[in-house]
Amino acid sequence: MDKQKLNWVTWAVLAIAVLLVALMLGGSLNRTAHITLPPSDLPRDPAAGDGGDSSGVTVVEITPETVQAAVSSLSRPENYGRNMTLEYLWDGGGGTVELYTIVRGPWTRVDRGLPDGNTRISLTNGEETYIWYGYDQDAEVAVLPAGEFSADVEQSIPTYEDILDLPVENISLADYRPLDTLTCIYVETAADEAGYSTRYWVSVENGLLVQAERLLGENAVYRMTSLYVDQTEYDASRFTLPDGTVLLDDGGTESMVPIN
Repeated sequence: MDKQKLNWVTWAVLAIAVLLVALMLGGSLNRTAHITLPPSDLPRDPAAGDGGDSSGVTVVEITPETVQAAVSSLSRPENYGRNMTLEYLWDGGGGTVELYTIVRGPWTRVDRGLPDGNTRISLTNGEETYIWYGYDQDAEVAVLPAGEFSADVEQSIPTYEDILDLPVENISLADYRPLDTLTCIYVETAADEAGYSTRYWVSVENGLLVQAERLLGENAVYRMTSLYVDQTEYDASRFTLPDGTVLLDDGGTESMVPIN
């Protein structure tokens, strides 16, 4: 075998070995979010080299034409908690609301600080919503059908998956952008008939919306920020009504059985 053929055989063996190691490592790591796009002809990000990065995320070039496929490949964690800051802005002033959100399976709990110092607590699973004020055991609980009030609505944050329903021509800008220590998919919508547009920053590490802005013209009227996520599986006590009724047991199923 001549030297040229030997070099080709050597490179082929090395390539197969690298592929096998990559497959074994890929099966052993637990990753919370990937950008793995179904269409094989989507362009990869030239800066990513072989199409991957050190975090295990498959990186593709993000454009208004490809961003919907990228967003559709993301998934949110089933269990997490995080603080959120909501800013409402207007000419000459503004207001801030602090939320703490806990998610476990289908249930979302939101503790919302109110201007009077009280706290509004809501628990929803997409079918029913429980709302009460304060942490007293005798607090009165309102039970409402969830209806159109999704967990995102309860948190007063945009549902970023709405990007998937947009006509491509309504997406004015899409790319990757760093935000603090996070790598995010950034999407900006074109202004609607009333002059409003929305900006989204979605973390590629955990699939969560970490920042959003609503603008009227060039001025922000709303901003949501939540950069840090604790991916803890919170226990059933966080999904319990003031009278002790447990909505979620530690096995992850609804029990609706009062605690003795």
